[in-house]
Amino acid sequence: MYYIGIDLGTSSLKLLLMDAAGTIHNTVTKEYPLEFPQPGWSQQNPGDWEKALLEGFPELIEGFDAGLIRGIGCGGQMHGLVVLDENDNVIRPAILWNDGRTAKQVDYLNEVIGKEKLSQLTANIAFAGFTAPKILWMEENEPENFARIAKIMLPKDYINYILTGVHSCDYSDASGMLLLDVEHKCWSKEMLEICHISEAQMPKLFESYECIGCVTPEMAQKLGLPANVKVVAGAGDNAAAAVGTGVVGEGGCNISLGTSGTVFISSEKFGVDDTNSLHAFAHADGGWHLMGCMLSAASCNKWLLEDILGTSDHAAEQAAITEAKLGENHVFFLPYLMGERSPINDSNARGTLIGMTMDTSRADVVQAVLEGVAFAIRDSVEVARSLGIAINTSKICGGGAKSPLWKRIFANVLNCELQVPVSEQGPGMGGAMLAMVACGEYASVKDCCKALCSVASTVKPEPDLVAKYEARYAQFRKIYPAVRAIFPEIQ
Repeated sequence: MYYIGIDLGTSSLKLLLMDAAGTIHNTVTKEYPLEFPQPGWSQQNPGDWEKALLEGFPELIEGFDAGLIRGIGCGGQMHGLVVLDENDNVIRPAILWNDGRTAKQVDYLNEVIGKEKLSQLTANIAFAGFTAPKILWMEENEPENFARIAKIMLPKDYINYILTGVHSCDYSDASGMLLLDVEHKCWSKEMLEICHISEAQMPKLFESYECIGCVTPEMAQKLGLPANVKVVAGAGDNAAAAVGTGVVGEGGCNISLGTSGTVFISSEKFGVDDTNSLHAFAHADGGWHLMGCMLSAASCNKWLLEDILGTSDHAAEQAAITEAKLGENHVFFLPYLMGERSPINDSNARGTLIGMTMDTSRADVVQAVLEGVAFAIRDSVEVARSLGIAINTSKICGGGAKSPLWKRIFANVLNCELQVPVSEQGPGMGGAMLAMVACGEYASVKDCCKALCSVASTVKPEPDLVAKYEARYAQFRKIYPAVRAIFPEIQ
């Protein structure tokens, strides 16, 4: 039997066809544009996601027996505000996870409603990327559109709606809306009131591995599928990627180096850190997780090399970073190109290079960007460690994890053994695995992960480099507090 995994990313929709033994038989990627109507704003047309879906599915299953396809699961970019009218038409472009227009609304929620109250209601505080501030922004700035809202959805839930006609959301993705009572897994009535919306406007909630319905006959015909294909609720991209790397149950850890960067710590128990520096979300396995998220990770390296230096040869640029340079760089980079979430929660923060001298080389700056991303991830890791969570081993995935040098830097900056999965297909693989559970191939998400997830290689920390990076990290931590007050003045 075959299962289809969907990864609804920020720049593309990726599809994979997988069997119950974990063999991936085909993959298809369809790109679509991003809109930046103002500095710090980021939005996307949901119609582009639908177009990618309709074009990608026939390519994915061509040459395969579509009658053997049993289930579909989607992992998608989190937090994006998708709003539909009473006829289920999209009202406006989706406001994405990396959009920074909601600083005023975030301040209102954190300072007027209060962080303590928000944490009590949702287990989290307000961040610019979350969905609730976007709803308040829309009410204030687009009141006519706000008045037309009949249904509020997240990006991957719109894909599920296209497939099934069902308005659904899973607990992991809903956790990042600031509208869910994460501990009790239900919509927070008080938060809905604060945002002047009703529960009728919200989708029905499911566990990630639960079936929400089957592909509609009309859509099955368009995609070339049998009409009895089940669709699961799916998960937010980080929870889905964690399933795909086997990070489930108690104490698992995954670091993802994609457009954004995350450290993901799974747990069987609900918990919140005292400062709400880490997100406390539900997990796709039915449990919970803590997550630190930085807005710009591998995208920092792409920005420097492709937009600034004008090269796409990432390997050649990293080859100039010699053994002697590791742990010795005098240049530092704050990777806050889109503001920052965990743990500083500052939408005004900006990317900053500091420490350059007349002998600073091109390789030094490239190295500073790689190290800056690792230092920023460590900021979140240190919050987790302060809670008594031991992080000595972690999976690592994402486009940035394809770089041997970057993995080595991360292992030594974090003083943590990094395990590279055999199959690194991110949220798409996790989505397909969730579909397998819904269709009865495996009794639970944990059983599925145990059967299908294994480690290809391990990168271990080196004591000498760990010591060097410990000193460099201590210096890095002083930079943001020193320049923080300048950022609002230079917007």
